[in-house]
Amino acid sequence: MTKYQLDPIDRKILALLVKDARMPFLEIARECGVSGAAIHQRVKKLENNGVITGSRINVKPAALGLKVCAFISVSLSENNKYAEVVNTLKHIEEIVECHFITGRATLLLKVYCLDNDHLMEVLLNTIQKIPFVQATDTMISLDEAFERQVWVNDYKSTSFLATSKS
Repeated sequence: MTKYQLDPIDRKILALLVKDARMPFLEIARECGVSGAAIHQRVKKLENNGVITGSRINVKPAALGLKVCAFISVSLSENNKYAEVVNTLKHIEEIVECHFITGRATLLLKVYCLDNDHLMEVLLNTIQKIPFVQATDTMISLDEAFERQVWVNDYKSTSFLATSKS
């Protein structure tokens, strides 16, 4: 594993892309005071070193008819079966996030469903039937107060352990 050191220009690039992933590289170059080619090279290096893992369009779930957002904590009967359970959960399209957590439960899932009946179907006939899932606890979100991407700050000593082979 190599260590990739983020410099102030990298951080500025990241901050601009977090605000607007579609921002043209020439506009980023102007903001950073470097050439467009330099931005292309730096973004490519950030991607190759695993700092940037992609870009995406965010779609409001309600626009697709997904009116219920729920958080489900999952307890396992055998904690060493974590990878096996996670591999099964990856195939459930309603699950949009899966976190390995501390506390009483092993996993925390974020799920979007059409309605409460759909959520009940996913819980009873899908998640709770996965081998080694011992218990679930479901919390329904009533409102998303805000959502944002990770913030980028100007800390001087930050480095990133990259998994690239460069």
